[in-house]
Amino acid sequence: MKHRALTRGGTLAAACVGAATLLGFHLAGALVLFAFYVPSVALSHLAHPHAERIRDVDKQGPRDARQVLANGGVAAAAALVAFFFPQLHGIAAAAFLGAFATASADTWGTEIGTRYGSNARSVLGFRRDISGLSGGITTLGTLAEFVGAAIVAATAALLALAPFVAGAIGGIIGAFADSYLGASVQERRTCDRCARDCETDPHLCGAPTRRIRGLSGFRNDAVNCSSTFVGACASVAVLALRARYFP
Repeated sequence: MKHRALTRGGTLAAACVGAATLLGFHLAGALVLFAFYVPSVALSHLAHPHAERIRDVDKQGPRDARQVLANGGVAAAAALVAFFFPQLHGIAAAAFLGAFATASADTWGTEIGTRYGSNARSVLGFRRDISGLSGGITTLGTLAEFVGAAIVAATAALLALAPFVAGAIGGIIGAFADSYLGASVQERRTCDRCARDCETDPHLCGAPTRRIRGLSGFRNDAVNCSSTFVGACASVAVLALRARYFP
């Protein structure tokens, strides 16, 4: 079970995202989706030299339906827009790419940063933060975000789905939004029994936790959905600027 990438609900949600992608963008869209999904699964199965860094994070193990939709829901919506409104295909394709580039950048940054990064700092003020928890960034994790966004953007550009620059910039902006929301409005809790900050209730030890920061109920799935929306909008904005100044 621990090697499964998706729960049953996650598999159903992934099928819905995939179906929407095929409807809107056909094989090119599916390959962009795979450019996000395949490396994400591979990275999640890397050995973790600092397993203690992820013991307090929200939702470990196979991805459930909420996680799948939080990462792919905005892209799926863009694909449906392209299907039902063909005249908006170019805009929808940029939004689709920006959403998946953001999800890819965030996944690469998280998986690489928590495993191999050091000296995590909050994106707000760059004060020291707890490695693994949302809102913290490392140099290596940030570099990995660029790689994750670039892979998805390059795939889309090679398939003539959307310009590379729109996806790359949108993905990085979306990933920054993810870190910003994680450091500001995402719910962070603390376990008084273990004297550890965490993102879960109850804690891994079984004790109840109390909220110390952020909005109640605004957890990692909400952050991911919000950041992919920001990335989608950023990609559309870049596409519009490119068309205006570099027709």
